[in-house]
Amino acid sequence: MHGLEAEWGGQVDFVYLDIDDSASEPFKRQLGYRVQPHMFLLDGSGLILQQWLGYVDAATLEAALEQAAG
Repeated sequence: MHGLEAEWGGQVDFVYLDIDDSASEPFKRQLGYRVQPHMFLLDGSGLILQQWLGYVDAATLEAALEQAAG
């Protein structure tokens, strides 16, 4: 994830939610965050474009970023 963040950081905001952090509970509820890792790709208005539960390889995530940016 950090490699993608280094590459896409100027175009995409990466936000990390910790399943044990109660301060992020409203965001987790809104997104339907259930387990760690649970990744979401949101558009600029907060609409979930895609989500992944568990391990996802970097190529899959990068393809999703490219499609969303395109």
